[in-house]
Amino acid sequence: MTSITIRCPDDFHHHCRDGPATASVLKHAYPRFRRCLMMPNLKPPVTTTELALEYKNRILDALKQNGQDPSNFQPLMTLYLTDRTTPDEIKKASALKNDDGTPTVIGCKYYPAGATTNSDFGVTDVKNLYPVLEAMQEVGMMLCIHSEVTHADIFEREPIFIEEIMKPLVQDFPRLKITMEHISTQEAVEYVLSAPSNVKASITCHHLIYNRNHMLVGGIRPHLYCLPILKAEVHRKALVEAATSGNPKFFLGTDSAPHATHTKEAACGCAGVFSAHCCIEIYAQVFEQAGKLDRLEDFCSSFGADHYGIARNTSTITLEKKPWTVPMTYEFGADTVTPLKAGEEVEWQIVGSSA
Repeated sequence: MTSITIRCPDDFHHHCRDGPATASVLKHAYPRFRRCLMMPNLKPPVTTTELALEYKNRILDALKQNGQDPSNFQPLMTLYLTDRTTPDEIKKASALKNDDGTPTVIGCKYYPAGATTNSDFGVTDVKNLYPVLEAMQEVGMMLCIHSEVTHADIFEREPIFIEEIMKPLVQDFPRLKITMEHISTQEAVEYVLSAPSNVKASITCHHLIYNRNHMLVGGIRPHLYCLPILKAEVHRKALVEAATSGNPKFFLGTDSAPHATHTKEAACGCAGVFSAHCCIEIYAQVFEQAGKLDRLEDFCSSFGADHYGIARNTSTITLEKKPWTVPMTYEFGADTVTPLKAGEEVEWQIVGSSA
């Protein structure tokens, strides 16, 4: 098969950044997605309904700045949970609706304090969130989790989080909708498969094509440094098997997280991979190599929307197996960003779309 047409995808984990960089990011996200779940770890973080609305408006303004039609792209907003978040804030956020009836604030993000970029305001103890989680369960709001502890070896943080946090959490809140975001280990795949139906997981494209050797062998490649960190090959293979399985427990979430090139190529570089420019194309490559291209649409365009309780898109995109070379850099506000696969060839590209 040399071309495929699928429903327009949604990205249920996207870092759109803030300020001048937002317009730069949207130049890549807009052609590939109809909806993006916007991460709230800005400076300052998006901790309230008012801040979420302000951020949404800045994103819509950036679309207009690019000459992109806001009616063709919907930012799905999230709140950043802290030890001070209140049940009243959850209820306030859940009452807001977009023109199409979907929630304006569709989820809340649980960052363990210090686990990743701009997470210092995150939750110090999950028990501090229990009244908030009860309110989220009551109103049907999604809990999006960066599923890592901070007290363990960096390669073991996800499995330990599952044992220490996830299992008790799911038992204590059996009706709470949960997304384990950007899972990166075989243990996480096995846990999600065994967990009740309210627990599902997103998978990035970079965790499907790289293992830790790609980042570390022959010299450190800072543009592959991300959190959760790339793991051993056995984990990559488990993620590919999960993503291409056709199981609705797994869906697309790119965690595309751009940083200016100079902040990645530094003595203490930032964590994050920028993939918005080629993510759908790489997912297509992974599914084709697995002999499962017929399952690409559900992973990219169906299972995530179903989990979040929103209608599947009706518009389409067409991909063609037609190699192209990724530029070494892209514009990123006043800076540049080094993209995933910079200077390398990507096998698939988007060649068309329908409204």
